[in-house]
Amino acid sequence: MSKTYQPKQRKRKRTHGFLVRKRTPGGANILLRRRRKGRAKLAV
Repeated sequence: MSKTYQPKQRKRKRTHGFLVRKRTPGGANILLRRRRKGRAKLAV
């Protein structure tokens, strides 16, 4: 049996990265909320 999670940096950045979040209204909202909460890292 193989392990399920096989991380790839490119995929990670392209699906959850800062620029991707910035692109949509919903994603921008997420960044806004995370800023308000005081997160050290806003996105991957």
